[in-house]
Amino acid sequence: MKSSSAGRLVFSVLLAFVLWSVMFSPWTAPYVSFWALMSCSAVILSCLSFLFNPGWWRHLHFSPADIFAGAAIAAVLWCVFWIGDRLSSMLFDFARPQVDAIYGIRSGASPWLLSALMLFLIGPAEEIFWRGYVQQSLSRRLGKNAGFAVATVLYAAVHMASFNFMLVMAALVAGTVWGALYRFFPDRFAAIIVSHALWDAAVFIWFPI
Repeated sequence: MKSSSAGRLVFSVLLAFVLWSVMFSPWTAPYVSFWALMSCSAVILSCLSFLFNPGWWRHLHFSPADIFAGAAIAAVLWCVFWIGDRLSSMLFDFARPQVDAIYGIRSGASPWLLSALMLFLIGPAEEIFWRGYVQQSLSRRLGKNAGFAVATVLYAAVHMASFNFMLVMAALVAGTVWGALYRFFPDRFAAIIVSHALWDAAVFIWFPI
């Protein structure tokens, strides 16, 4: 990775940390519109991915098989989180209140609008940025395994400003799944994007845990 490309990657990741901190930090979150800022962040980070890593989308092709695989991955991941929620609620007193705090973000918003944002903007944008750009760029420099590990840790770490342990762990688990799929099946990136978009809408709106 050349110094210029490394600088662009560092800038992009730092920007993601700033945006996520403003959205989730208890000191700033009450003063911003979460969904407006999340949507703007998705657009900004996607644009940076296209600008700093040009041409990657030429190998991205959606097919019925990708949609089916993405739906299956999302369903399995939802089940993993359902089990994790039950176990964490039995083990930790703080688990359920923190999960409820996450769901509180959707309060007052149209479920139709949120579903559309997650399916067609937020879910795809996060994959385009964190896997299609960050993990791919780190893998070129550090190797595929290290690139996967570092990108996954960064994806979880951007949620730390929330001071919500359950949110950070959710990002770590989901990021590990999507990152591992991208590590071993980069040619099925379309399915990974579909899985992220469907899982977001399912776990947050359609079938909340």
